[in-house]
Amino acid sequence: MEIGATIRKFRKERDMTQEEMANRLGVTPSAVNKWENGNSYPDILLLGPIARLLNISLDTLLAFQSELTEAEIKNIIGEVDRRFKESTYEETFQVIKNYLHKYTNCEKLAWQLAVMLDAHRLLKKVTDPEQYDEFILACYFRALESGEEEIRTCGADSLYNFYLRNEQYEEAEKYLNYLSAQSPERKRKQAALYGKMGRTQEAYKAYEELLFSDYQIESMVFNGLYSLAVKEQNLEKAQFYLEKQTQLAKLFDMGEYYEVYGGLELAALKQEEEEVLEIAEKMLSGVEKIGDFNSSPLYEHLEFKKTDPDIVRNLKKTLLKSFRYEESYGFMKENSRWKKMLEKYKIE
Repeated sequence: MEIGATIRKFRKERDMTQEEMANRLGVTPSAVNKWENGNSYPDILLLGPIARLLNISLDTLLAFQSELTEAEIKNIIGEVDRRFKESTYEETFQVIKNYLHKYTNCEKLAWQLAVMLDAHRLLKKVTDPEQYDEFILACYFRALESGEEEIRTCGADSLYNFYLRNEQYEEAEKYLNYLSAQSPERKRKQAALYGKMGRTQEAYKAYEELLFSDYQIESMVFNGLYSLAVKEQNLEKAQFYLEKQTQLAKLFDMGEYYEVYGGLELAALKQEEEEVLEIAEKMLSGVEKIGDFNSSPLYEHLEFKKTDPDIVRNLKKTLLKSFRYEESYGFMKENSRWKKMLEKYKIE
């Protein structure tokens, strides 16, 4: 979008005719028409009045571009990438500067081109690569001040990586605050930073918190997939997801209860008596050790609350009550082992 198109765009947004604009500026309507069609350009003395009349900044008017589309940004990135392959780093740097002078308001483009500059000076033999620091950092800071959260996050991430690479760890840590406190990526970066800073125990703890959180998330994902498969009555697929969930619990040292509990419903749906018995017995015995994952070396730097005996008792009661549901386990009521198991674990 050149200056004429910019004038047309903002004139129409203000619901102003070419004649009205001409009268306000003291020019002829044909002059405005020529500007908008790219046949001529406004006199330099008119640029300020035009910007004020259209309620835009002079930068927006002179940048020739208020916004770039995703396709336009992609085309520019492709052109710069080609330049990096065919030209010197310095020549490509000048091309990038020209683009950013032309499109001064496009923070996303500034960030992406800065990332390319930053990366290519690590890949190519560039004389005095530090001389580009100021320009690259300026682009990252522009992204950091964007009104769009996604671009701010990208800018913060780039600044974190820049300072981490240069072993300026305290400076790098500042930009983690721009990332969501709940973001696993923020936690991973914080753990990596602790490691670099020699804060080993804090790094262990941060990584272990990620592991424990990841297990909970992935377990819920597999449970969701399993539920979808059961709803579709695709028991083969449901079995596949359950096996993955079992492997997950073993990988994360969660203990026998978490390894087997997911398979009980499917075994009951299939009315497989021996499998139901085996899983139910493991669950009842595993309830006593439901918190044993906290003794795993995977989580040795984490502090867990001790398992409340009342919680264990209530969970066991809940299981035993569910095993007496006629709808789910009525097919087991004549099984002698099932009867003995229910008798063994009486509800107090």
